[in-house]
Amino acid sequence: MTHIVVDPITRIEGHLRIEAEVDGGVLRDAWSSSTMFRGIEIILQGRDPRDAWIFTQRICGVCTTVHALASVLAVENAIGAVPPPNARLLRNLITAAQFVQDHVVHFYQLHALDWVDVVSALSGDPAKTSKLAQSISDWPLSSEKYFSGVRDRLKGFVSGGRLGPFANAYWGHPAYRLPPEANLLAVAHYLEALEWQRKFIRIHALLGGKNPHLQSYLVGGMATPIDPNSETAINIGTIAAMHELIADARTFVNQVYIPDLLAIASFYKEWFSIGAGVGNYMSYGEFPHTEGPNAVPYLPSGIIVQRDLAHVQPVDPRQISEFVTHSWYDYKGGDARGLHPFEGETNPAYTGPKPPYDRLHTDGKYSWLKAPRYGDKPMEVGPLARMLVAYAKGQPQVKKAVNGALAALGVGPAALFSTLGRTAARGIETQIIVEKMSDWVDALANNMSQGDLRINDNTKWDPSSWPAECMGAGFHEAPRGALGHWVHIKNGAIGNYQCVVPSTWNAGPRDARGNRGPYEAALVGTPVAIADQPLEILRTVHSFDPCLACGVHVVDASKNEIVRVRAV
Repeated sequence: MTHIVVDPITRIEGHLRIEAEVDGGVLRDAWSSSTMFRGIEIILQGRDPRDAWIFTQRICGVCTTVHALASVLAVENAIGAVPPPNARLLRNLITAAQFVQDHVVHFYQLHALDWVDVVSALSGDPAKTSKLAQSISDWPLSSEKYFSGVRDRLKGFVSGGRLGPFANAYWGHPAYRLPPEANLLAVAHYLEALEWQRKFIRIHALLGGKNPHLQSYLVGGMATPIDPNSETAINIGTIAAMHELIADARTFVNQVYIPDLLAIASFYKEWFSIGAGVGNYMSYGEFPHTEGPNAVPYLPSGIIVQRDLAHVQPVDPRQISEFVTHSWYDYKGGDARGLHPFEGETNPAYTGPKPPYDRLHTDGKYSWLKAPRYGDKPMEVGPLARMLVAYAKGQPQVKKAVNGALAALGVGPAALFSTLGRTAARGIETQIIVEKMSDWVDALANNMSQGDLRINDNTKWDPSSWPAECMGAGFHEAPRGALGHWVHIKNGAIGNYQCVVPSTWNAGPRDARGNRGPYEAALVGTPVAIADQPLEILRTVHSFDPCLACGVHVVDASKNEIVRVRAV
């Protein structure tokens, strides 16, 4: 039995540690540990709930807007504020832009290097690469001269010792399958995606002032004014700019991202049967297209248990709880039971380190993440969960896109329950959302033309209009999955605040019954070719798009160096 430690495992946001046991070339067991502490819930106690979104948005600089929106939804739910239609449309557009940008960045910058051998690209023939590119897409940047330039640029990085993000990886690993020309194509699009996403996310600047950490959220609506006659408000020029950015994004997604995803996946079809995980999926639903607290979402909500697509259950938030049996927290009533977030506690109780120092003490507490459960079951959340729920409930756009992708790859629906299924679901979702964005822009323009310029509900802004004590929950589908904020307001101030975030659902440790979290379960049974180069572990964990800042974070006020790490 070989013990493997990968720490850190993420490429952008890094305090996630994976430990695993490998025997006979197969991963037999795994443990997921987040190695830093989250304290936002403690920071928020006693503060004005109308300001909570500003603090929670700083949980992460990768997810940017998602905690702001979940926070204002929670406070609105508690005090009874109902945003007007324009606020819903603005929020949908901001969220959709976040999804599209985030998913493209995940595929190229955070996950592609698990499948693409950059060193192999150095020997790619530009003429053959051009022929390959033109066979899968009409994307104009596909000439032999263009790919020759990319290859020369890559050679310059290598000869100058400036590999940057390409420096630390398992290049030459036998698990890489792409021919040199496909690798060169992927590297070219890796670089193009960096430039594309920088331009596309201007939508956040137009609607929220900047990215990350938009400034335009407001309990009761939004703060950015709408006025077709004002140069300092959202106007017809803004509408035109958004349509142009969305059109460019649609072209990039359809002519670059999706063809690349299908092409790369075709070389790794065995990964459609690896990494299935817990088999339970949850989506809160997202993109409301009706008004009010019971708005119908464009992407539906639901629970799938044990991969049963024939029976999608409704989401009941009362079924959610968090365990800390194997987490570095203590509950006052004991750690054997889970607590609903309205009763949630954030009591740090770090128990390490202890010898031996080279591994986690997995029989006790081993992570700063709690272990969320729905009806005592672990749930996978994220694009795969959303697409499975929507597919099973017959959402037309999702049904069509999923069936098209499965047919192109020559696999059946069961292939979705896998490592590559997650990756494919993220691409399918991107395609669906970018196609929908123009409808929300048009709806906003139509409201403007009819003189409806309302962006917020001021009737609930004054705390004197609130009950002396109230509670609320805000549910939002972040790009990485189901996000919930729970707030208890007492005498106009926050009495308790709890966040249950996507990476907590997916990366959390075992619960009181010893049930593995989704990362842990998905890794079991994974083949590992070289124990000290566990590329296969990276593939499955990165397919979830881990981002641990949402789950845990801490600042060393003395700025002391705690540990040095090397990203892989």
